[in-house]
Amino acid sequence: MKRFASLAAVGCLAAGGLASAASAPGVLPGVEPGLWEVSADATGRNARRGCLDDMILIATYAHAGQRCERTILVNTPRQLVVTLACGAGSFGRSDVTVTTPRSLKLATQGFRQGEPYDFTIYARRVGECPARERR
Repeated sequence: MKRFASLAAVGCLAAGGLASAASAPGVLPGVEPGLWEVSADATGRNARRGCLDDMILIATYAHAGQRCERTILVNTPRQLVVTLACGAGSFGRSDVTVTTPRSLKLATQGFRQGEPYDFTIYARRVGECPARERR
C-alpha cells in the first residue's frame, strides 16, 4: 500500500482544519484537548504543532478537511477504534492507543480520494492552546 503523504494532514491540524467537527462525549476519557505535537516517529523529530479541542478528530487525521461519518467501535481509557466513511473513494479505520494521557499512537489505513494510505503517527500534548487559536 502506498504511504499517505508524510504528515501532510498535520498542516490542517495546525491551521485548525481538524477542530471543526461536533464533539463526541467521552472520547478517550482522561486525554485532554490542548496543544499537541504530531510526528512520524516516537522521538518527536520534525513534529508539527496544532490545537485540538475535540479528541475524536485525531482519528480522522488522514481525512483532515473532509466530512466523515464516524463509527466508534472501541472507546476505552486506553484505546479508540473508529471507522470512517468520507464519501466516494474515501474511507478508513483508525486505532488510537493511549500511551499516557499526554501521549498517543495513531495507526490508520484506508483510502483518501481513491488513493490508499497506511501509516502511524505519534502525538503528545505539550500544553494549552492560546485563546486566539481555540476553535
